[in-house]
Amino acid sequence: MTTNAASRQLFTELKSGDRIEIEHEVKVGSSKTWTTKTVGTVMHTERRRQGLHFRRNTDDKVFADMIVLKPYDGELTTITMDEFTELRRA
Repeated sequence: MTTNAASRQLFTELKSGDRIEIEHEVKVGSSKTWTTKTVGTVMHTERRRQGLHFRRNTDDKVFADMIVLKPYDGELTTITMDEFTELRRA
């Protein structure tokens, strides 16, 4: 199973209270990529409809998988899953 497929599978299995580690890439400019990790407790997951796309058909629905988690510092953080997100249990 590829990393992306394993992350997608784990996303479907997440429950509130699970401890996870998320590693994701942030593209900076046209040539740099930063990798960052976020560790915390899952508050909930959701599939959120996006409305930020330019010139899309009105019935063209676009969704994003989101994880709302609470890191060590106690603030809530929302992370959007994409093909560069690696998700694993902490």
